[in-house]
Amino acid sequence: MILELDCGNSFIKWRVLKALVGTVVSEGVVDSNQALIESLRMIASLSLRKCRLVSVRTSEETGALIELIEREFSIPIVSAKPAREMSGVRNGYEDYERLGLDRWLAMLGGFHLAAGRPCLVLDFGTAVTADFVAADGEHLGGFICPGMPLMRNQLRTHTRKIRYGDEAAERALSSHVPGRTTVEAVERGCSLMLRGFVLTQLELARAYWGEGFTVFITGGDAELVAGVSPEARVIPDLVFVGLAMACPLS
Repeated sequence: MILELDCGNSFIKWRVLKALVGTVVSEGVVDSNQALIESLRMIASLSLRKCRLVSVRTSEETGALIELIEREFSIPIVSAKPAREMSGVRNGYEDYERLGLDRWLAMLGGFHLAAGRPCLVLDFGTAVTADFVAADGEHLGGFICPGMPLMRNQLRTHTRKIRYGDEAAERALSSHVPGRTTVEAVERGCSLMLRGFVLTQLELARAYWGEGFTVFITGGDAELVAGVSPEARVIPDLVFVGLAMACPLS
C-alpha cells in the first residue's frame, strides 16, 4: 500500500492506495500530525510500503511529520520538489522554487488530463489560486487571493459583531439571495466573491485561447463555484494526480 499526503496550510489530506492497481483503500482530511496517525491506525489490514507527499509547510513542520511517519510505519518517504520543467510543463515563475508545490502539482495533473489542450487550473483551499498553462506546456503565470476560510476569519476577527458557527455558515450557503442575517450576508458575500473570481479567470482564459481550453476546479471549496463553469472538470484529487507524476513509486 502507498500513503499519499497533501500537507496544506490548514489541513493534511491523505489517502491510501493499493500499490499495484492504484485504487483508493481509504482517504480523509485531518488537522494535525497525530490525527493523521490515528486515522491510519483505524484502517483494517493496513500494510504501508511507501509514502509520497507534497507540503507547503515550513521545512521544520514537514520534517517533523516525516519523522513521525518513519517512526510509526518504518517506510521510505519521497517528497515532491520544485522543478524548472517536468512532464512537459515549464514553470513560469522567474524564481521557479518560489512557486507553491501544490500549485505546481495541480498544473502537472491538469496539463496531463487536458491531453494537449491549454488549461486553466483553479484551486479553492485556504487560499484560492488560478494558473494558466498553454497547449505547449508553458505556464503563463497565475493569481492568488484569500479563500473562503481566510475571508470568513478576517471578518470574524476584525468585526466584533460577526460571530457564528460552522453549522450556521453551511445553512447560509443554501442560497445566494441577499442575506437577512449577518451569517447569510457574510457567507453569501464571500461565496459571490469567489464566483466573481472564477468569471474573471474565464474571461482571461478566453482572451488567451478563445473557447479551446479545459478548466479544472479542485480544492476543499470547489463545489462552491462549480456551477459558475458547468463545463469545468471538478477533480478534488488533482494535486495527487501531479504528485504521482512527480514522485513515481515502482
